[in-house]
Amino acid sequence: MSTTTTTTATATATRTATRAAIAWDEAFCSEGANCFRFGRDADGRAYIGTTESADYVTDSIDALRALISAVKAGDADHLLA
Repeated sequence: MSTTTTTTATATATRTATRAAIAWDEAFCSEGANCFRFGRDADGRAYIGTTESADYVTDSIDALRALISAVKAGDADHLLA
């Protein structure tokens, strides 16, 4: 087995094990049914995902807090224009 295959298999196994431990909140749906969900695990990691996919983004709870604060402050408004 190549190093790339081994690394990919390990990452997939870790992600699958982590996914089972995520406690997801009820989905937040905006107008047009664009639904997002937030979650956290026992290790203090925060997760953001959509209800349409099993994929997610993860970082520390502090990083998620900073992201939400920045969005609320309008720092991402240029992405909506």
